[in-house]
Amino acid sequence: MNKAYKILIVFIIGIVSCKGKLNNLPATSDKFDMGKLQLTDLSGKSIDLQPYLGKTVFINFWATWCKPCIQEMPSIQKAQEILKNEKIVFLFASDESAEQIVDFKSQYSYNFNYVSVQNMPELNIMALPTTFIFNPAGKLVFNESGSRQWDDKNSIDLIQSIIQSK
Repeated sequence: MNKAYKILIVFIIGIVSCKGKLNNLPATSDKFDMGKLQLTDLSGKSIDLQPYLGKTVFINFWATWCKPCIQEMPSIQKAQEILKNEKIVFLFASDESAEQIVDFKSQYSYNFNYVSVQNMPELNIMALPTTFIFNPAGKLVFNESGSRQWDDKNSIDLIQSIIQSK
């Protein structure tokens, strides 16, 4: 195989893994809680997640180069609007530089809380986008890789059921 063909194959595999649904695990885990996340704001200051206990936390892991990530953002924006009166926090975590995230933010008009994730490899995220939802007790109760229509009835019902859980 020539070098260009090998590069093309690697590129195609990367696109497919970014786009496809790899798992749809309504995961419940007493071993994985919000404390495992290492997040900073875009100025580099560490984010204390303790104040989020008592609220549902929706974290979307994404990248500026990931087309499926960008394609699902309008549905997340709408879901955020639908759920604006609920006890839920939406975070958008990327392991890219703050400058890349700020550049992206200036190109799009989403009202998102962008953060940097410092320990993406430890979180075992194998594809983007990936969404974690933590219940009000801070436990991971939903984990899904791949894009989704977050503003459709089934997704809103799923999020509301997590919000109402103890």
